Amino acid sequence: MNSQRPANTFRNAPQQPRPKAAHSSMQRLQKTGRWQRARRFIRERPMLERIYWFCVKAFLWLFFGSIGYVIVLKYVPVWVTPLVVSRWMDTFGTDESSHVYKKWRSYDEISKEAALAVVASEDQAFPTHWGFDFDEIQDAIKENQHRKRPRGASTISQQVAKNVFLWSGRSYIRKGLEVYFTALIELIWGKKRILEVYLNVAETGPMTFGVEAASQRYYGHSAASLTRNEAARMAAVLPNPRLFSIKNPSNYIQRRTRQIARQMRYLGGQKYIRNL
Repeated sequence: MNSQRPANTFRNAPQQPRPKAAHSSMQRLQKTGRWQRARRFIRERPMLERIYWFCVKAFLWLFFGSIGYVIVLKYVPVWVTPLVVSRWMDTFGTDESSHVYKKWRSYDEISKEAALAVVASEDQAFPTHWGFDFDEIQDAIKENQHRKRPRGASTISQQVAKNVFLWSGRSYIRKGLEVYFTALIELIWGKKRILEVYLNVAETGPMTFGVEAASQRYYGHSAASLTRNEAARMAAVLPNPRLFSIKNPSNYIQRRTRQIARQMRYLGGQKYIRNL
């Protein structure tokens, strides 16, 4: 009886050579050829070449200039924003006062009740997200399919990026720049500086910007001594400070003030923002 195992003809069969990746190589050659033809096309037209290099240099200047500007504003108070200029220009030819109420205060000179109030009302995930609250964005997209007035999902970081660096309006270009500057300030400034700038540049009333100016104008004292209820009422008007009033709150603002004060307690008080 033959105890030898039959030979494995499949294993011992000669290996077929693998086909070369000719297709991918051809694609790379085609792309390289197109790029070389485009460069030759530009070089043969001096005016087009000058426009091309102008655009490249302008992009590099704007890119590195924006990074440098963000670094400077990490340490320097933000005295003027596009929103302040826009509101000031809106007063031309009207009966409104053109005086701008705005006073910069450092984060340590502002009551932490004010900081907690804006976080509780505007962006409760602020201490943990990286500039964008994707859960809130998804919820807003679903809700806006059935709402007449779209609900926003901007974080405090996004609002700071928009107010400090960009113009008002809705466009894909502005939204793309908002994403860019939001990522920059999250990376360079950090949470504490972002919140400090927000508390100083947010519109809090007609021609009024920042919690210090609003506190002195409507409460008669510094933002350092804001109470929880005062801070909550100030945060309650932030969605539309030109329509809602801190000094003469409507029933809606009073109800929203109580809701924000409850959220401040549920978050655990000032310790919620202690380690920004």
